[in-house]
Amino acid sequence: MINDISWAKIPLPDDILRLKNAGCLEAAKAAIGHMLSGYLPECMRKRLELEKEIIGILDENEYPYKKQEAAELLSRTFSDVMEGELDELVRSSAADWIYINGEIHFHKLFLDNIIKTRPDYQMRLKAREEDDAGILRQKMLNDNVSYMKEHGSRKAKIVIRASIRINKESERVGEMVRVHIPIPRKCSQVKDIQILEASPEITAIATEDAEQRTLCFETELKPDQEFYVRYSYLNSMDYVEVDPKKAVAAQPEFYTEEQAPHILFTPFLKEILEEIREGEDNPALVARKIYDFITTRVKYSFVREYAGLDNISEYAAKNLKGDCGVQAILFITLCRMAGIPARWQSGLHASQVYTGCHDWAEFYIEPYGWLYADPSFGGSAYRMGKVERWNYYFGNLDIYRMAANGGIQSEFIPPRKYFRADPIDNQRGEVEYEDRGLSFLEFQAKQVTELIEDWQGKTDE
Repeated sequence: MINDISWAKIPLPDDILRLKNAGCLEAAKAAIGHMLSGYLPECMRKRLELEKEIIGILDENEYPYKKQEAAELLSRTFSDVMEGELDELVRSSAADWIYINGEIHFHKLFLDNIIKTRPDYQMRLKAREEDDAGILRQKMLNDNVSYMKEHGSRKAKIVIRASIRINKESERVGEMVRVHIPIPRKCSQVKDIQILEASPEITAIATEDAEQRTLCFETELKPDQEFYVRYSYLNSMDYVEVDPKKAVAAQPEFYTEEQAPHILFTPFLKEILEEIREGEDNPALVARKIYDFITTRVKYSFVREYAGLDNISEYAAKNLKGDCGVQAILFITLCRMAGIPARWQSGLHASQVYTGCHDWAEFYIEPYGWLYADPSFGGSAYRMGKVERWNYYFGNLDIYRMAANGGIQSEFIPPRKYFRADPIDNQRGEVEYEDRGLSFLEFQAKQVTELIEDWQGKTDE
């Protein structure tokens, strides 16, 4: 399987690792090619073939700003920027960077990350705008908590339009192109999924229980062609307050295994888990301790494309930062290590205020069954002093979700021929020609929530 990234668990040879860490990417590719031309254990051959794809991500498209350029961008964006301020942001792990050919380059989202995660810098923006949408979104999330606690459940019919358009510079008109767009999968909270409209003609639709569900278009590309689908589904939530006194000590064994390379029970994570649990054995309390650790100690941060991270759960724990998916994978890994079943869920946070990619987790506690955890939303609530909302996201979700994925590292139906832009998750979609796959820089994916209709008290039909 071309997108089998489990081989990332195999360590790179020292020479290649040194070249990669120094940012000598072309030399690293050449060294990989040389090694692949001779004898290698099969596991190392698989690892190096995978690394050829990964190295292609860690380039000047992902890390475009040299240090001087980043410093100038900082000065243009914020007031009263002092000399050495960029260095301080690096020391505080607020600005992601790597070496490229021995020179520091900053991530394409380093500025966005500072604005999103540092309130002190938000106050220093030279061009400050009122975030009316953000204020409305916060009210919407707070209102959801109040509604769920009062009514005990909530149901909504949601209509979304999702589309992909290839950028002009990557357009190859008249050539065959294959486009996968994520769509809702049937799961505990999602039912009555309907495809309302699509263009061009759909080639294939994955079964409703596919772990990473998509529909697929295969066609000769037309100029400025849009690939789109409109779909509807019913999303329902029941409010749960987890009572540790009701938790059963003996938990099922499903969803407690490792999944290389991102869910591995490493010595470092074992030490972290023992520190978190403090001798606690009650599974509900252990899960809550894990949730509390992530939401209070792991800062939200944009990261490079996931394929460029060797082990996502360890990345989160050793750097104490990560985005929604990074935090969710750390939660899943630590829960599994503690014998608590846990699994992935992702897709969209979908409302008429904001629609965008989002990841979260499920965990299993007898006698409740599957429960939800959203560490990034919980962490945001904690940092804002919204304790009630922080507690809510341990066990519950809001109604504004589209779940397309029930696991990581799953193959599409029909399968891809080439390495995916994201071989771990799928929220935006994927595109490939007959000879190569496209990166996220080569196409635009867009999702718009057209309708959210209260369905409480109505039948599902």
